[in-house]
This record gives sequence, structure tokens and C-alpha cells, in this order.
Amino acid sequence: MILIAGGTGTLGTEVVHLLTARGLEVRILTRDPARAEHERGDLVEIVSGDVQDARAVERAVAGTQTVISAIQGFGGIDPAGPQAVDRQGNTNLIRAAKEGETDHFILVSIQGAAPDHPMELFRMKHLAEEELKASGLTWTIIRPTAYMETWATLIGEPLLKSGRTRIFGRGNNPINFVSAHDVARFVELAVVDPAMRGEVVEVGGPENLTMEQFAQTFEAVSGKAGKVSYVPLPMMRLMSVLMRPINPTLARQIHAGVVMDTHDSSFDPSETIRRYPQVPLTSLAEVVRRDYVAPMTE
Repeated sequence: MILIAGGTGTLGTEVVHLLTARGLEVRILTRDPARAEHERGDLVEIVSGDVQDARAVERAVAGTQTVISAIQGFGGIDPAGPQAVDRQGNTNLIRAAKEGETDHFILVSIQGAAPDHPMELFRMKHLAEEELKASGLTWTIIRPTAYMETWATLIGEPLLKSGRTRIFGRGNNPINFVSAHDVARFVELAVVDPAMRGEVVEVGGPENLTMEQFAQTFEAVSGKAGKVSYVPLPMMRLMSVLMRPINPTLARQIHAGVVMDTHDSSFDPSETIRRYPQVPLTSLAEVVRRDYVAPMTE
């Protein structure tokens, strides 16, 4: 049995599909079982629980041989955000796995996780990585760059639906984006390939794009031109502070925009491609055709 915490998100859902296609039994831990109900079947069990609830986590982990943590508190409504989910949630999962029968713990972290990163999410992921390494469990850590699908909903979808989109910042800083579908393939590989145990796998997409180029890719592939507006950095810095007591999720998102517009967010995928040629990397243009253009023509 394989437990997937975060099994109803973009990444987790794809992981469930890949593992069940192999005939593997999966248990999904979710706060909202209704979101996973369509996945229920002979190979899929759904359990209700929050990763912040240690007892619920213990019950979910019981009897599982592999635990996959695909949780992420960056966009959640909990004011504590990454502190509650990515730090405490992973602590609960790691402790329960250590006390149970778990053979292998797979942590989906983030590329660039570090103790001094300007974003809390990256700092909390780093702490989770360090706790896992010190736990005595057999582990694999997967560190993806920014998900194309996430930013497609923020930048690309408005462009296609309304002909307008908004870029936070100058939009000229190169950023590496990876498809969540590709990341799911690496998680699947970590489950079935013993050679990936004890490995920290850096996963990125095939290209570094500015936010301007991200929007331009949507225009080029869809054939629909639009208008792009920009939110100035000084305003973003001010709003990220003012919004914290009112809307902590929005404050985190605005701060993330500042960081992504001012810090090096590029990645060279050549080493990953060399080591794992069995996982071809998907370009943004392919994601746009797959998720937006193809559905419109069906």
C-alpha cells in the first residue's frame, strides 16, 4: 500500500493515475474526501484527515510500505501556511512513517530549498528535507522548479479568456518551469526504482522563460493576442506587507512574485536529462496545446 498525502492536487492526482496504472494500491490522505471520490476504486482507498493532525496521520500511515508527501501549504487558506503544512505536516508524516512499517518515504520538496531563502515555503521545505534525512528512514527527495500548470492558470488562462493578463513585476527575469506531469513521472520512478533511494533529484523543465515569454507562448500557440499589464515592484513589496493580517495567502503570492522577479530562478536540466532519459521533459508550448488548445478544438 502506498500513501499519498496531497493526492488531490495537480501533482498528486497524476501520481495516483500513474501508480494505479501499474496495478499498485494507493491510499489518498485528504482533508476533503469529496475531491477524491472520483478516484475511489479497487486500487484506491480514500481516508479523511489533515496532515496537521498527528493522530489522523498515524491512522493514514498505518500499514503502508511507501509514503509520498506531495503536500504544499503555499496557496492554502491556513494563515500559518508553509509553517503548518510543509513543516509540521511533514514532521507528522515522517514521525508516523518511522514508527510504522514504512520502507520508503518520498518527499516532494522544491528546487532551491535552503535555510536562508527569502520565501518561507523554501525554508520550510528545507527543514522537512533535513528532518527526513536524519529520520533513519529510506528516502528520496524530489526538488521540482515552478509548476507550469500553476502559472498557466495565473498568466495564461486570463489571456485566453479575457484577452488580458497581469504580470507581477517587470516580467524579464528567467525562470525555470516544469510540468507537474513530468514531476509525477519522477515520483513514479522513485516508487519503483530502488536506485533512486537516498537520492536528491533536481527536476526542472527544458527551458528558462521570463513571465513575458510565458505569456507570449500562450499567444503564439493559441493564436490569440492579448494585452499584458504590469504591477510595479514597489507596489508589490508594500502590498505583500499590508495584506499579511488580512489575506495571508495573497500576501504570500505577492511576495513570491517579488522573489521570482528579482532572484535567480533559472535551472540547467542537462544533468537530470542525462541521468533520467526515460522521463522526457515537456515544454510550455506542449502544455498549452495539451491543456488549452486541444480541449477547445474537441
